[in-house]
Amino acid sequence: METSNNSEDLLAKSVDELGFDPEVLRNKYRQERDKRLRVDGNDQYVEVTGEYSHFVDDPYIETPVIREPLSDEVDVIVIGGGFGGLLTGARLRQAGVANIRLVEKGGNFGGTWYWNRYPGAACDIESYVYLPLLEEMGFVPERKFIDGKDILAYSQSIAKKFDLYDNACLQTEVTETRWDESIQRWIVSTNRGDQMKARFICMSNGPLHRPKLPGIPGIDTFKGHTFHTSRWDYQYTGGSAEGNLSGLKDKRVGVIGTGATAVQCVPHLGASAQQLYVFQRTPSSVDFRNDPPTDKKWFNSQEPGWHQHRMDNFNILVSGGYAEEDLVNDGWTDIIRNLLLLVQTRKDSGMSPEALAELAEIADFQKMEEIRGRVETEVSDQAIAEALKPYYRQFCKRPCFHNEYLATFNRPNVLLVDTKGRGVEQITEKGVMVDGVEYELDCLVFATGFEVGTGYVRRSGYDVVGHDGITLSDKWSERVSSLHGMHTRGFPNCFILGNIQAGFTANYPHALNEEAKHISYIVSHVMDNDLNSVEASAQAESDWVETIIDYSQFNEKFLEDCTPGYYNGEGKSKERLRQHNNYGKGSEAFFERMREWRSAGDLSGLEVK
Repeated sequence: METSNNSEDLLAKSVDELGFDPEVLRNKYRQERDKRLRVDGNDQYVEVTGEYSHFVDDPYIETPVIREPLSDEVDVIVIGGGFGGLLTGARLRQAGVANIRLVEKGGNFGGTWYWNRYPGAACDIESYVYLPLLEEMGFVPERKFIDGKDILAYSQSIAKKFDLYDNACLQTEVTETRWDESIQRWIVSTNRGDQMKARFICMSNGPLHRPKLPGIPGIDTFKGHTFHTSRWDYQYTGGSAEGNLSGLKDKRVGVIGTGATAVQCVPHLGASAQQLYVFQRTPSSVDFRNDPPTDKKWFNSQEPGWHQHRMDNFNILVSGGYAEEDLVNDGWTDIIRNLLLLVQTRKDSGMSPEALAELAEIADFQKMEEIRGRVETEVSDQAIAEALKPYYRQFCKRPCFHNEYLATFNRPNVLLVDTKGRGVEQITEKGVMVDGVEYELDCLVFATGFEVGTGYVRRSGYDVVGHDGITLSDKWSERVSSLHGMHTRGFPNCFILGNIQAGFTANYPHALNEEAKHISYIVSHVMDNDLNSVEASAQAESDWVETIIDYSQFNEKFLEDCTPGYYNGEGKSKERLRQHNNYGKGSEAFFERMREWRSAGDLSGLEVK
C-alpha cells in the first residue's frame, strides 16, 4: 500500500478537490465551540437532592425487600451491580474467592441498564463486543445491536451464573465505608442500618447512574409532569420500551437534551405525542445504523478466545491504533478508517507529527461532511437540517447511530427548538422559554444524561474514610491522585473501578473487564499469601500521577478545541485534563502495562503488610 503518497496527496488537494475548505471549517468549529463555552463548566448542573430527589427514586421495584440490619463479615464487598460489579464478582469467583457480597442500590443487577428503560434504549456498540463474558456465558445475542431490556436480562444471567445473588444486598445504598485499623477491616454502612465488615472493598459505582439536571432558572416552577429518561414514567406515557406511548396522544411534550439518549427516544415520542418540542443546545453526530440479526452459523463457528480478540481489535481501531483487519467493520471503525488507514503505520509513513495531525484533521473533516450531508438528505426543511448539523471533530462527543432520529423532524407534530448553543433560557410554570418565546407543555422530559465530571463522592453518594480519618472527598477535592487509577494512598485494601488515571475505552465494559482481572489477581495474591493489606506507596502514587500528567499532552489540544461536553469537562479542559485524565498512551498500552505488572509478581508500588 502506498500509504505515504496517498497521505501527501490528500494534504495537497485543493478546496475544489476536497469539496470543502479546511480553514473555513476550522473557523466554523471554533465559532460553534465558543458559543457554548460557559464559565460554570460542570457547575451548570443541579445536584439531584432535596426537592429534586424524586428524580433518583427507583420506580422499578415491585416487591420491597424487608430484612434485619447486617453486622457480619465477608472477604470482599463489591459496591455496584452493573457490569463493573458483575465482572469483578465473576473474576473473583474464577480466582477462587468465595466469600463475596455485592451491594446494589437498585432492585436488581444491571447498572445503567437497570435504570435506563426508556423507549428505544439499546446498545450503540455491537453486542458481540459490548456484552462481557460472552464465551463464559455461552450467550448468542439476537442482533448486532441488542436492546436494553435484553442487556438487563443478560446482566442478571451473569449474576446467576456466578452465584452473585447469594449473599447479595439489593435495594441497599451505601452511606459510608470506613477503615478500622484495629481490626484491619472495612466497615460498610448502609441506609438499612448495616454495619458490614469486609477485608476488601471494590467500588464500581459506574459513570452513568446518577442523573444530572441542567441548572436552568425556574426548573422547580414547572407545574406539568416531569421525569428523567433514566426513570422513565410509563404510567404517564403508556407503552413500553418498544414505544407505542399511547398516553401522550393528547399531550404537548418537551425534551431537553439531544445526546445519545434523546437520539433513541425522540423517534418514539414524535410518533406518539400530540406535539413534541426538542430543545437543542448542541446537535449530535448521527450516522447510519446497520442492525442485522445475528448469523448463528457465523457466531457458532468462532474459535475459543474470539471474544477477547474481537474486543481488542475494536479497541485498537477506535483508540487510534492499527490492526491488519477490521473485525467489527461498522460506523465506529469506519470513522477510524477515514482517519488512520491512509497512513498504514505512523513509524513507516515518513510524515512529521504535524503532518500526521493535519492529515487526521482533513480525514475527520471528510467524515463529518458525510454526517452533515446525511442530515440534508434525511431532513426536508433545510433550515432545520442546518440546525441539526454537528460542527465539531468526531469524538468530541460520543457518536450516535440511528435510522429514524433525523427523519422524525419531518413530522408535522415535531419541532426542533434550536437554542444556538446557549441552552434553554428559562423554565416557567407553563413550559420552556427560548429567545423570549414560551412553549407551553404538559410534560417535560429531561434527556440530560448523567453526572460524569463531578466529584467522585458526589456521584457515588457516600464517602470513604481511610487511615487517621482521611476522607476520599478531602483527598480528591482538588485533584485525583491514584496508582493505576485503582488504588489511592491512605485507603488500604480499597479498589476503584473507573477510567480516571486508568485506560479509557469507547467500549466501557472492556476496561471494566481488564480492571476486574487486575483486582482479582491482587485480592487472591493477598489472601493466598496470608497478607493483611495492600496500599499504594507514596512514591508509586506520585510517580503515576506524573505519568498521567506527562502523557496528557497527547490529546490535550484536541479536547481544548472541542465543543463543550463531558469529554472535556464542559469546555474546561485545561483545568480538567492533565491530572484528571486517562492514561494518555491509550487503553491498549495501559492494559499491557498492567499485564506486565502482574507477570512480575512482586506487587510493585504497593506496600504490603
